[in-house]
Amino acid sequence: MLKKIDLSRIDLNLLVLFRVVLEERHVARAAARLSLTPSAVSHALGRLRLLLNDPLFLRTPKGVVPTARALELGEPVAEIIARVEQLIGSAAPFDPVKSSRRFTIGAPDAVLVSTTVPLLRSIATAAPHIDIGLIHLMPAPRGGALGEPWHQSLDMLETRELDIAMLPLPAVSSRFEARRLYEEEFVLAMRRGHPLATAPPRAAFSQSQHLLVSLSGEPRGFVDEMLAKRGLERRIALTVPNFMMALVQLSGSDLIAALPRRLVEHHAGRFGLVFVELPFARKPDTIRAIATKAAMRDAGIAWLMQIVVGSVGTARP
Repeated sequence: MLKKIDLSRIDLNLLVLFRVVLEERHVARAAARLSLTPSAVSHALGRLRLLLNDPLFLRTPKGVVPTARALELGEPVAEIIARVEQLIGSAAPFDPVKSSRRFTIGAPDAVLVSTTVPLLRSIATAAPHIDIGLIHLMPAPRGGALGEPWHQSLDMLETRELDIAMLPLPAVSSRFEARRLYEEEFVLAMRRGHPLATAPPRAAFSQSQHLLVSLSGEPRGFVDEMLAKRGLERRIALTVPNFMMALVQLSGSDLIAALPRRLVEHHAGRFGLVFVELPFARKPDTIRAIATKAAMRDAGIAWLMQIVVGSVGTARP
C-alpha cells in the first residue's frame, strides 16, 4: 500500500533545485544558476534526501555524482516542472498576436462553407500563430429529442470539445451565451439556363425533379411539409449528404433544390448556378455563435467570439 504523502511539506523549489544540480553535477555551479549560496543548496539537498529517502548525489573531488535513484527521477521531475510552467503560463493575459493556441469551431457544412473564408482571414490577420479546427456539426436524426436537433452540438460545447458553435437556433438555455450572426433564408437554386429560372409557378415547382440534402438519405424536408399543407407533393430524385455535393450535382443536371441563400450567393458563380425565390414564404433561420458562459470567462474564447461576430456577421459575397 502506498504511503500517504503530506504535500504541504513539499516545496516545489526543491524539485527545481534537484533538476539544476542534476544538470550541473556541481553544487557551487548549481548555486550560481539559482542565485543561492552553496550552503543553501546543500541544506536543500538534505531536505530532499529525507523526502525521497535516498542520498541522491554523492560528493567527489570534481563535484557530485547522481545515484541511480536520482537518475531515475530526472525525467519525471523535469516533466512535473514543465507541466507547472505550462499551467502558470496559461494564466498569463491572452495576447492574440503572440498566442499559439488552437481553437475549435463547429457548424453545419452550409454555414462553414459560407463563412469560413472571411473568418479565417480575420483570424490570420489578428493572430498569425493561432490554429483553427473546423468540425462539421449535424442535427439529430428525425425521431430524436423533440425540438432539440442540435442538443449533441451543445453537449460538445459543455464538454469543451468545441469552443464555439454556429447554429440555427432561435434561443439557448441560460448556460450558454449566444450572439446573432445573420438571418438565413432559403432560395431555389438551379443551373444557369434552367427552364424554371424565371419565377416558377407553384405547379411547375412541385412537378420538377428535386435534390435534397439529407444526411440519412430520408427523402423529406421542410419543403415537403410546407407542400403537404397545400395539398401538394414533389419528387425527390436525388438525396446527397452535404451542401457542397448539392452544388456540384445542380451544376450538371436539371435538378432544382432549396438551399441557403448565403451558400448559393457565395458559390453560384463557381458552379454556374442561378437562384430565385421560393414559391412560398418561410421564416428565416437565425444563425447564432454560441459558447458556454463558463468558456466565455476565458479571454481567448471571448476574443474568438468577437472575431466570429465581427467577420461572419458582416461578410457578404
